[in-house]
Amino acid sequence: MFKDLFGKAMLDYVQNNQPENLITETTISEADEMDVSYLFRSFKEMPKLEQKALKLARGKVLDVGCGAGSHSLYLQEQGLNVLAIDISPNAVETCKIRGVENVVQMDILQVDDLEKFDTILLLMNGTGIFGKLKNIDLYLSKLKCLLNANGQILIDSSDLIYMFDEDEDGGKWIPMYGDYYGELVFNLTYKGEKEEPFNWLYLDFNTLQNACLAQNLHCELINEGKNFDYLARITK
Repeated sequence: MFKDLFGKAMLDYVQNNQPENLITETTISEADEMDVSYLFRSFKEMPKLEQKALKLARGKVLDVGCGAGSHSLYLQEQGLNVLAIDISPNAVETCKIRGVENVVQMDILQVDDLEKFDTILLLMNGTGIFGKLKNIDLYLSKLKCLLNANGQILIDSSDLIYMFDEDEDGGKWIPMYGDYYGELVFNLTYKGEKEEPFNWLYLDFNTLQNACLAQNLHCELINEGKNFDYLARITK
């Protein structure tokens, strides 16, 4: 059962209701604390890749997995028409409190194909919502349907290969927890309560690019970060 603890942490923060750190743990990493305030960062506090994506955004924008609404709020301030969506009802409520003008509780797969966008944003490891490698075609096909002819998808992710140990020959020793080393299972705890484990996909750029080619989409590398993270632009 989906408890929406991530959203509850955001709502606690915005309502000053004694927020606590989120505790995340994955199949390849030990428990780590995340300060909820990070989700409320200003443009100046955002990583360079996010800043770049927001500067590239234009026209009618769909902010997928909007979270606390920080990206949508910045784009609103720039005068752009933004639709923010998230599966979390608490995140949606948080966005409304913060002043996001058009926010809806919705999965990307539920967006009407008749809606078209000039920019679709998937940030903070945007490939995560795909869940598993086998779902990429489903999501890319949906995103393609929602794009205007000259539209763009701006998406970021990380190649997790750096997380794995090298053997004596320089090769990587990769324990597989799924069909691909970027397939992780996340466990989330907030205020002592545990969320149901969920799948989250980190995707290397070459795999994303090949998946785009299969959908007759063009995928270009825009920027790379310091930790094997990157920003890509996908177009028709």
